[in-house]
Amino acid sequence: MSALLLVAGAACDLPFQLGQPTTRELETGAADSLSNSTTFTLKGTYADAAGSAWTINAVLLRPDREDVTVTGNGAQVEAILIGPQAYFSGQAFLAKHMGSDPLSQNLVKAVGNAWWKGSTTLAPQLPDLTTGKAFRATFLGAAVTQRTDQVSIDGADAVELSGPRADVYIQAAAPHYLLHVRLRDGAVIDGLARADLDYSNFNGKVDISAPTDVIDFSNLTTLPPIYTVVSVDTSRCVTPCVVSAVLKNLGGMAGAKAPSTVTFTLAYAGTALGACQAVVSPDVAYNSTTTVSCTIVFTGQVAASAVVTATADNPGHA
Repeated sequence: MSALLLVAGAACDLPFQLGQPTTRELETGAADSLSNSTTFTLKGTYADAAGSAWTINAVLLRPDREDVTVTGNGAQVEAILIGPQAYFSGQAFLAKHMGSDPLSQNLVKAVGNAWWKGSTTLAPQLPDLTTGKAFRATFLGAAVTQRTDQVSIDGADAVELSGPRADVYIQAAAPHYLLHVRLRDGAVIDGLARADLDYSNFNGKVDISAPTDVIDFSNLTTLPPIYTVVSVDTSRCVTPCVVSAVLKNLGGMAGAKAPSTVTFTLAYAGTALGACQAVVSPDVAYNSTTTVSCTIVFTGQVAASAVVTATADNPGHA
């Protein structure tokens, strides 16, 4: 009879979590996977303070490198962090952090989708979700109120440790990598709400390097040309109407996807009579001036009160 019981017991799950890792082993493995892994990936979805939905894909390379891409609200920004240096790409993101004045918006247009230097504080700060000690204090230990074994998450055998802040899924087999975190309604961690995050690629091969051709706003010569109109000369605007403008370059001389242009418009009493366009070529250096000219073709005589305006268009970074 005892032999039959042993055989039957071997064919079934052991009671009282016998044969299963202890909760302490699971928690230590999850925290260690964040602290001791050379690299790992975090990706998923979350909501911000305004309730807008976002997706995040973050690759962390210890000790001090990250590549984070956040997408939402029709915009995308990528941040590469290497020690104290931060590099960003994302025109809509830049526009929100620049002034609304014409010069600032011209800078945004000039940058386009190029990489630019910024403060590391502009990148997502996720200490509770990416560092072992903080993760353990926030989600594990006394924060765990329920354990569920034999759970499948992302195709892996896992153990679920739940608490008021989140459901945490940890790989059942050693070394007990952290697999998934799902925040509970009402919980906000590292500024993220309703987050549903997947962890993977522990100790994988990753290369995070600084981008090339980076714009530095402290050195405007790294920007493509940004021409602004200094003055307009209409002294030769008769028949035909030859107009010219003095331009100043507030940017550099390289990287533009097309030459800058200036459009001249002749108007009288609010009605456009004609226009012409001049190409800025060659480019001039930062803070230097140049003159462009073209001829506005129209019929009739130029009234003394007619007005000529000039507008510069800078296509920005390729």
